[in-house]
Amino acid sequence: MSITDTISAIATPLGEGSIGIVRLSGSEAKEILAKIFKPTNKSIKALELNSHTVYHGYIVEENDQVVDEVLVTYMQGPRTFTREDVVEISCHGGVVPLNKILKLTLTLGSRLAEPGEFTKRAFLNGRIDLAQAESIIDVIRAKTDAGLKVAVNQLEGKLSEKIVVLRNDLVSMLAQVEANIDFPEEDIAPVNYDEFIIKTENLLKELNLLAELAEEGKVYREGLKTAIVGKPNVGKSSLLNALAKENRAIVTDIPGTTRDVIEEIINLRGIPLKLMDTAGIRKTEDLVEKIGVKKSEALIKEADLVLVIIDINQELSEDDLRIIEAAKDKNSILVMNKVDINEKGLNLEAELAKKIKTINEIPIVTISAKEKIGLGDLGKTVEKIVRRKGTTSVDNIAVSNTRHQALIKKSIIHLGSLKHSLKSDMAVDFLSIDISSCYELLGEIIGETVGEDLIDQIFADFCLGK
Repeated sequence: MSITDTISAIATPLGEGSIGIVRLSGSEAKEILAKIFKPTNKSIKALELNSHTVYHGYIVEENDQVVDEVLVTYMQGPRTFTREDVVEISCHGGVVPLNKILKLTLTLGSRLAEPGEFTKRAFLNGRIDLAQAESIIDVIRAKTDAGLKVAVNQLEGKLSEKIVVLRNDLVSMLAQVEANIDFPEEDIAPVNYDEFIIKTENLLKELNLLAELAEEGKVYREGLKTAIVGKPNVGKSSLLNALAKENRAIVTDIPGTTRDVIEEIINLRGIPLKLMDTAGIRKTEDLVEKIGVKKSEALIKEADLVLVIIDINQELSEDDLRIIEAAKDKNSILVMNKVDINEKGLNLEAELAKKIKTINEIPIVTISAKEKIGLGDLGKTVEKIVRRKGTTSVDNIAVSNTRHQALIKKSIIHLGSLKHSLKSDMAVDFLSIDISSCYELLGEIIGETVGEDLIDQIFADFCLGK
């Protein structure tokens, strides 16, 4: 399939809605529109539409049978998203009119766009780089305002700008190295190894900061997988319901009510949490409950964050301690629940400190899930864990994409190798290997040094019409 083809697709979700959009891009977009569009103002000719202007009219078939009443916008390239001529037909958002209009455009010479092909053309035509193109998916899928801001930062090119600066530093170093390799007999100043060490350390500092922010960026992009664990009847389901602000899980006084995992995505202080209410962990002879307990134990290992729920009215049991032990190597919070009915006045924190040596490293929050007491403190504690570096990718450069994260980590490895070579006074030939590799890897982030197969793979994840 050629990039010179005129393409068309439905750009809005299929189903019943007030508005649907059929989008065309390519050199023949305007000519195809002229064959099916009749402006309400009869003095206007479809082939003479002004760019970036909205026109009212009707889409008609060959026999002048009206398909739908529409608003049409013609946008002349290169002042468009794809930098090609673009037409958008806004019709009524039903399956039949949308499909009928799309079919007419295909019959008259366009071809159906591949998933993400409009964005792919924007990239190939230099409208955006690859990092910006990938951020468009994140904008569409953003689960919170903070997640949206992370994606928009990347769409605006903040990550790309940083990568370009780093690559410029690398190419400057590479030029000095290669000049010494290619022209050893010329009067060229030798590579200053001390100066190169300083430059390499500065590059490492910048990339390490991006790597540190990457995990946080990933949280805003994909959500924080959060397991709510504890013994039966300590208030796990009540906490899920309180955070979700609806009754998603059954709550009773009977232990073992939850037998399977219940999931809910919530927005907690701008952080998307994938909450998982698990079966109570305890020794049991009930076959079904045993399966639920095993699932709960497995989820502790898989989770990004573990909320260990403890009933503040009960003495600590072996089950409590076993659950805390299972979660100690994860990001975890001890949640002391049922403070509203703490009749015994138990001081479980002191008791925990005696029994668990690492208790001071685990945040403790006291709440009442039933009365919604202390949920704000829980939210603040989760936020501190996510933003523990003291900075946040919401307000800085976002590295939320897994592909980008992997490329940055590989770049850091090459810079570490370069630093070692410099400190070991190795020949300049060895320096060029790591500098070139780092330059190429960073270029893959913005699409400067990336193969066609990878480009196709990236855009295949987009939806049709985008």
